[in-house]
Amino acid sequence: MKIYQHPLSGHSHRVVLFASLLGLNAELVEVDLMSGAHKKPEFLAMNGFGQVPVLDDNGVMVSDANAILVYLAKKYGPSSWLPEDAIGAAQVQRWLSVAAGEIAYGPAAARLITVFGAGFNADEVIGRAHDLLGKMESHLANRDWLAADHPTIADIAAYSYIARAPEGNVDLAKYTAVKRLLSRVEALPGFVPFVKTQAGLNA
Repeated sequence: MKIYQHPLSGHSHRVVLFASLLGLNAELVEVDLMSGAHKKPEFLAMNGFGQVPVLDDNGVMVSDANAILVYLAKKYGPSSWLPEDAIGAAQVQRWLSVAAGEIAYGPAAARLITVFGAGFNADEVIGRAHDLLGKMESHLANRDWLAADHPTIADIAAYSYIARAPEGNVDLAKYTAVKRLLSRVEALPGFVPFVKTQAGLNA
């Protein structure tokens, strides 16, 4: 099993993290985003969208971070990571959509400005991040995990960019329930941290 990834990519980290939580022996292949390796024909043959991560599971190619989480949960994980019942599966899917939407266009986008020099409007994406974090804080007020009474891939999909939100000048100080969720993920057996950068509030 190979994971084509970049260590500063939160999308990559969520896949690397989940593979580790499942105890999978995955070879990490770093894709040099700075040199444009993800836009070259050999990489585009694996993922036509030119994005990391990509999973190569003995010739089965899966791209898109959340799709990879679903694949790994279905193939290698106990069903608790992605519940089989309709309500449980829907609750996980809701947060996968948040990870692909509000998280991507809020805290992830804010971090892209400071870490990668992206041309987003900082005030706009930081505002989105705080709007999302406020909703997450309310959701987590009386629960430990996002989608169930135990960890699911919803929590893994949300973790990386929320944990590194301060790198995008998004202060987590007042979101105590959100920070408790981050700590619970970090306490899971097999956890691997997302590399920190000296950017934003961490500079």
